[in-house]
Amino acid sequence: MQQTSEQYDAVIKICRDLFQKKMKDYGSAWRILRLPSLTDQIFIKAQRIRGLQENEVQKVDEDERSEFIGIINYSIMALIQLEKGVVDQPDLSEEEAVTLFDKHAKVTKSLMEDKNHDYGEAWRDMRVSSLTDLILQKLLRVKQIEDNKGATLVSEGIDANYQDMVNYAVFAMIHLKEDSE
Repeated sequence: MQQTSEQYDAVIKICRDLFQKKMKDYGSAWRILRLPSLTDQIFIKAQRIRGLQENEVQKVDEDERSEFIGIINYSIMALIQLEKGVVDQPDLSEEEAVTLFDKHAKVTKSLMEDKNHDYGEAWRDMRVSSLTDLILQKLLRVKQIEDNKGATLVSEGIDANYQDMVNYAVFAMIHLKEDSE
């Protein structure tokens, strides 16, 4: 599991670096996005990945990797929005936003380590297409919870679903890197 931890950190570093660069370019404009808007952005990225996996012809020159990075970053933004609430105007400095990114990435990694221990790294035997389908399933669950105004009877909350999406996307990125080597 040490290898998984190091691979996980490498993927999160790539995502964090892009997040930080976009903070320099755009500031925290994303802070105005309501959770359903973030969920829809993640859904678009997951659908795009599924299309890339199923279609022989590709008209836009982007690969699965960039879309998985987007899923990770948008999911962490959603976790930040859950914590801080939605605002009418950007309100976070680059430093504050990156600190929050790191906080949520750390909590999400801890969840991954706990589940990885219990499941014995079962994700290593999964296909990237299955991880994509699991992300889409989580998105449909989140959409239903949002439609229910956050109420659940027996299910985990929205935050756990976003964390699972981050973890599935990280696993997919690890697989894609290993497959290319």
